[in-house]
Amino acid sequence: MSEVSKSLNPSTTSEARSLRASMTIWNSFTLGFAVVSPIVGLYAIIGVQTTVTGGGWFAALVICLLMQLLVATVYAELSSQFPIAGGAYKWARQFFGITAGHYAGVIYISSTIAMLTTTAYAGGIWFAGFFGSSGDSGTEKVMWAVVFLALCTLLNLVHVNVFKLTIKLGVYAEVVGSLGIAILLFLFFRQHSFFELFQHLGTGTAPNQTAAFLAALATAGWAFIGFDACSTTAEETHEPKRAVPRAIFFSLCTVGTVVVFNSASLVLAFDRETLIHSSVTADPITPLIVSHFGEWIEKPFLAIVMVAFLACGASVVKYTSRIVFSMAREGNMPVILSKVTASQMPRNAVLFTVSLAACGLIFGLNDDAVATIIAFGTGGLYAMFAFTTGIALFARLSGRWNPALGQLKLGKWGLIINTLAFIWALFELINIAWPRPYAISADAPWWQLWATPLVLGSILAITTLYLFISKLTRSRS
Repeated sequence: MSEVSKSLNPSTTSEARSLRASMTIWNSFTLGFAVVSPIVGLYAIIGVQTTVTGGGWFAALVICLLMQLLVATVYAELSSQFPIAGGAYKWARQFFGITAGHYAGVIYISSTIAMLTTTAYAGGIWFAGFFGSSGDSGTEKVMWAVVFLALCTLLNLVHVNVFKLTIKLGVYAEVVGSLGIAILLFLFFRQHSFFELFQHLGTGTAPNQTAAFLAALATAGWAFIGFDACSTTAEETHEPKRAVPRAIFFSLCTVGTVVVFNSASLVLAFDRETLIHSSVTADPITPLIVSHFGEWIEKPFLAIVMVAFLACGASVVKYTSRIVFSMAREGNMPVILSKVTASQMPRNAVLFTVSLAACGLIFGLNDDAVATIIAFGTGGLYAMFAFTTGIALFARLSGRWNPALGQLKLGKWGLIINTLAFIWALFELINIAWPRPYAISADAPWWQLWATPLVLGSILAITTLYLFISKLTRSRS
C-alpha cells in the first residue's frame, strides 16, 4: 500500500473515530440526486434567469451541464481510488500536505455551508407559500429559512432510517412535482416551437446579449452542483471504490437530464410575457402551474416542492457535516467536532454546520437578495471545483497521483478531461463572482454586489493569517 493510500485509509490513522458504512449505491445515488435536485436546481433560478436574460438561457444551461460532467469525471476518478470522508479536502491534504489540506478544507466547508444557506433561503420561500405567508420581505424570508434549517437539523439527528425515508420521499417528489409536471406541460400545453428556447436573449435587465449569456451561465451553475456529496460520504458507502463513481455520474446525469427537459417544458408551455410577469415574484413557478392545471393543484404542488427542498437541505447538512468531521478527525478543527454518538453520527459537526449556515442568512435580509444568495451559494462550490481539479491536474502531471491505480481508468483521456474541467471551473468561478448590478438592483449596496469575492477573499485571508501565526508559534516553541 502506498503512503498516500495509507494516509487516506482511516483505519491506518491514529484516530479511532469512524463512520458506519450504512449506505448502498442506491442510497449514495439518492443522496447525490437529492443534493443536486432538479426542483431546487431549476425552480430557484428560473425567475432570475428570465428577468436578467429575457429568454434564450436554455443553451447556457446545456453547456453548463456538459462542462460539469467533466468536473464530475475528475471527482469520480479520485473517488474510485481514494473513497474517504471529506473527499476533496482529504485528497488535497495527502497530495500536497497539511497546508493545502487546510485551504481545501476551509474552502470546501465554507462553500457547502453557503450552498446550505442558499437552499434554506429558497426553501423557506416555498414553506412560506405552503403555510399561507406572503414572505415578501427579506426578514420574513430569513425567518422561514431558519425554520427550514431547524427541520434539516432534526432530520440529521434522528435515526438514520428517518433520514433515508426523507430522501426517498424527496426523490418521489422530484418524479411527480418536477418530471411529472414537465411531461404534462410538454405533451398537452406546449405553445411554441423549439426555436423559442433560443430566442429573446438580451431583452431582460442585462445590457446586451453577451452580458445576458454570461449571466445565464453563472446562474445555471447552481443547477448542477452537489454531486460531490457522493464522494464526501464515501466512507459510509458499501464498496465505495465501485459504488461512489457510479453514484456521482448517475446523480448528475439524471438530474441534468430532468433539469434540461423541465426548463424546455416551462419555456415552451408559457408565453414570454407570462414568464416575465411570474419571475418578479418570490415563487415564479406556482402561478404558472396553477394557470394551466387549476387552483386545486396549488397546495399539493407546494407540498411536493417543499418535500424536495427539505430532502435537499437535509442532504447538504449531512455531507457538509462529514467534511467538518473529517477535518476535526485530522486535527485541523476543534476535536469536539469529531465526536460521534453511540450510533456513530457526528452530532456536533451537524450542529456546527447548521449554525454557520444560519449566520450566512444575513445576506438575505435585503428584499431583492435572491440573485446575491444564489451567487453566494454557487461561487464557493466552483471555487472548490477549481481547487480540486487544479490539484488533481498538478498531482497527475507531477507524478504524485497515478490514476491508473484506481478502479475508474480513463487512460490518456483522463489528462484531457482534467485540464478542460479545471479551465471550466476557474472560468465559471470568475463569471459567478463578477459583480452584476443588473442581476440584483441598480441601488444594491456594494457588499451585496461583491458578496462572493468578499466572503471568499476574507476566508482565504483569515486562513492564511491563521497558518502564518501557527507556523510562527511553532518555530518559537
